[in-house]
Amino acid sequence: MLTWKNIEHFVKNGVPAPENKVIKTEEEWKQLLSDDVFFITRQSGTEHAFSSEMCSRFEPGIYACACCGTLLFDASEKFDSRSGWPSFTQPLKENTIAYTADTTHMMTRIEVTCNCCDAHLGHVFPDGPKPSGLRYCINSLSLKKE
Repeated sequence: MLTWKNIEHFVKNGVPAPENKVIKTEEEWKQLLSDDVFFITRQSGTEHAFSSEMCSRFEPGIYACACCGTLLFDASEKFDSRSGWPSFTQPLKENTIAYTADTTHMMTRIEVTCNCCDAHLGHVFPDGPKPSGLRYCINSLSLKKE
């Protein structure tokens, strides 16, 4: 199980290599993705809080990256954070998510991206439920339910 200490380590030292790497040009991504998904995932956008019904759905399943299809989160790790975005306590595998210090908007956060295609997913915070204490706050448009 990952903890905040692991996340801090990954920010400083990198994460284990992904099983595969997906590399496309910006133009190729534009052709593959809707405008909204492109804005969120390729331009580090953020959707409006509570704009997706995904926040209140807790059916079993796996969530994949909307860009490359890499499996990222299991619905069993999803919880209602009341933040307005789907939230998870753990990724499926240690090497599916990359972590970067994000100092935009006059605050310090840790951005999470798909480690396979570099799609912006959201951020991770140390205020989640026990035992991990993690809250992966993810844009619903960056995910697709498998």
